[in-house]
Amino acid sequence: MSETTREVRLVGLDGIPEIHPGDDLAALLGEAIERSGVGLLPGDVLVVTHKVVSKAEGRLVRLGDVEPSPFALQIAAQHDKDPRQVEVVLRESRRIVRMDHGVLVTETTHGFTCANAGVDASNVDTETICLLPLCPDASAAGLRQALMARFGLREGDAFGVIVTDSWGRPWRRGIVNFAIGVAGLAPLIDYRGHHDAAGYELHVTVLAVADELAAASELVMHKLAARPAALVRGYAPPIAAEPGTGQDLILDPARDLFR
Repeated sequence: MSETTREVRLVGLDGIPEIHPGDDLAALLGEAIERSGVGLLPGDVLVVTHKVVSKAEGRLVRLGDVEPSPFALQIAAQHDKDPRQVEVVLRESRRIVRMDHGVLVTETTHGFTCANAGVDASNVDTETICLLPLCPDASAAGLRQALMARFGLREGDAFGVIVTDSWGRPWRRGIVNFAIGVAGLAPLIDYRGHHDAAGYELHVTVLAVADELAAASELVMHKLAARPAALVRGYAPPIAAEPGTGQDLILDPARDLFR
């Protein structure tokens, strides 16, 4: 295992302004990295909350423009919800997984399973809601390319970008940052076929390192800090792995025991 993994540094990026549709998010993130004084080095991972990505990409919906369907009206009445917001959740969903206790869990058009299809009303005005990016992997790739050019990194240099969202977890209290878009790093590390310290051959262990990096970053990006991005320095994959995408983290339906 690489010695560099003994220490990982998280740097919250300050000074990123309120983002509006059409803003050059990569430029604003680059300025924040420069202000931080740490620069951008090969091996770094930039973690960005989807909210600023979605805002820059115009993934906002004015509730006043939404006409709820009869089904949305029915769900809203049963669970004391805004029918317009329920309608948007339904439009962003591939299927409803569960409705109970006032929570609507759906599978999004991306394939994610989460509450309310990732539709979020926080950190926007009261009559606007924010959707997930259309393609979080493409968003991550675009930010990566722009920042590599800005800081003089080459394509062969290890530099990753993770776009995150905060979700709940079955059987556990509290929400955790998850990776929904990934570029430039392997989101999974497959230990199968390797041996542990006792000589036991691993058969099922596949680690979701992109989710682990996303979760760790929230410690410095937390929701009350108005700090939507963080730089991770010192992470090195313990096993060589090809870069992948956020889609690699979605469980194959054939292995989903709760589908």
